[in-house]
Amino acid sequence: MNDVTTARPNPLRIGSLAPDFRARSTMGDFQLSALRGQWVIFFSHPADFTPVCSTEFAALARRQADFAALDCRLVGLSVDSLYAHIAWVRALRDLFDVQIGFPIIEDPSMAVGRAYGMIDEDAADSMTMRSTFFIDPQGVIRAITAYPHNVGRSVDEMLRLLHALQQVDGGTSLTPEGWAPGQPTLLPAAENADAAPDWFCRLEAQP
Repeated sequence: MNDVTTARPNPLRIGSLAPDFRARSTMGDFQLSALRGQWVIFFSHPADFTPVCSTEFAALARRQADFAALDCRLVGLSVDSLYAHIAWVRALRDLFDVQIGFPIIEDPSMAVGRAYGMIDEDAADSMTMRSTFFIDPQGVIRAITAYPHNVGRSVDEMLRLLHALQQVDGGTSLTPEGWAPGQPTLLPAAENADAAPDWFCRLEAQP
């Protein structure tokens, strides 16, 4: 069951409303819009039982509490069937001693992957599917990352990006290169270029 209820004729971008969908998952029937009010990290992988994906899922499982502490839900997806997902979850438990506590969506028709632009309309397989969508509590996409099938994502960077998005949410502050929680943020550039030598790049004063 894959019911994508929002069609997207144009590519998804930052600021787009995340397409809603209903599908089967390892944690029962799933609907994306049911998670409104929370942050969501929705990520895809090319296939179950692949080396890179297995290390990513094991790392995410170990850090689930860190995402939950930021009121963020993890949601995975691949083209494999629900039964393959269940077998893979058990294999990951046995190999890495982890429990996958977030849903993995089945997408055998690649309908969800295509709606999100994870794979091309004419693609015959899912090898390009290693995309991540950071979705805010209103269902708006706030950041998108894409990796090739042979390069793994960094869970530390996923958490850092989530922290940064939440830090600037609804305000005017900016996060500088490599920003991490507890570090100072940036102020917007001053309207008057004569205000001070650092008018275009000023750190906010720490409380």
